[in-house]
Amino acid sequence: MSGLPLWPDQASAYAREVDWLIGSFGVLVTLLAAPVFVLMLLFMLRYRKGRRADRSPPEDRNVWLETSWSVIPFLLVLCFFFWATRMFLIERNPPADAMTIAVVAKQWMWKYQHPEGAREINDLHVPAGTPVRLTMTSQDVIHSLYVPALRIKQDVLPRQYTQLWFNADRPGVYPIRCAEYCGTDHSEMIGRLIVQRPQDYARWLAASDTDAGLAEQGKRLFVRYGCSGCHGPSSPVHAPKLDGLYGSVVGLEGGRVTRADAQYIHDSIVLPNKDVTAGYAPIMPPYGNLIGEDEVVPLVAYIKSLGPRREGP
Repeated sequence: MSGLPLWPDQASAYAREVDWLIGSFGVLVTLLAAPVFVLMLLFMLRYRKGRRADRSPPEDRNVWLETSWSVIPFLLVLCFFFWATRMFLIERNPPADAMTIAVVAKQWMWKYQHPEGAREINDLHVPAGTPVRLTMTSQDVIHSLYVPALRIKQDVLPRQYTQLWFNADRPGVYPIRCAEYCGTDHSEMIGRLIVQRPQDYARWLAASDTDAGLAEQGKRLFVRYGCSGCHGPSSPVHAPKLDGLYGSVVGLEGGRVTRADAQYIHDSIVLPNKDVTAGYAPIMPPYGNLIGEDEVVPLVAYIKSLGPRREGP
């Protein structure tokens, strides 16, 4: 289709429901506002010539009529509030079995890493009918991943993780945009969401460079950067053990506690002295200036994949 489309394609059930919400609310606002403007125009024409007005109180008032035109619109708007709230909660809570893809934004490109190890730049292949969670961070400035066909958008922040999920059920190719001005070539930070039938996605994945999964890549980086020298099970260095760390409660210096989620592990790599584990000296060097976010992501995936905590010192 040439030219500017009047409305983006709908690539998911969520996108279709968003359009229904917007359209229905637009109809409601029109029905509520149109009589007001029509009566204003009518009164302007009918009473455009001045005359003495009777300002005495009316003898009869229809209380039920006056109440209805306040209560009924309020209840209708309240229905839309609950509808929109339900959609917001759905959009913010991905299914537990969603396929997780790591996203690193960088001036001016999108870098994707699939759990099987496949890497992409700007183009993102996903299987149709499968929930997909995007775990996103930025390597430089604030970006914003926007997929018009899915009606979803989420800011991507440096040194923080944000997430977005979707279930695209219509195979096709859809544009990806950056919706936050991020520098000189902001308009060139574009990509494509390629939704494929599951069998076509499996063939694409098999043909991709998937020499190692994301956690396996992180394991190699873990050894390459010498992390195992301190955090390995037989290390003589007094450093926190990483087995079973993800999801556990960690005690910090000063008596504070925190949950070891992906953000905590990320910060412990790039800024290890931000939150020091209780009972350990702050001797780990910061890796924020040594490695990029595209290497931090597989390291986090590897630590998340480690099994239950082993007993012992």
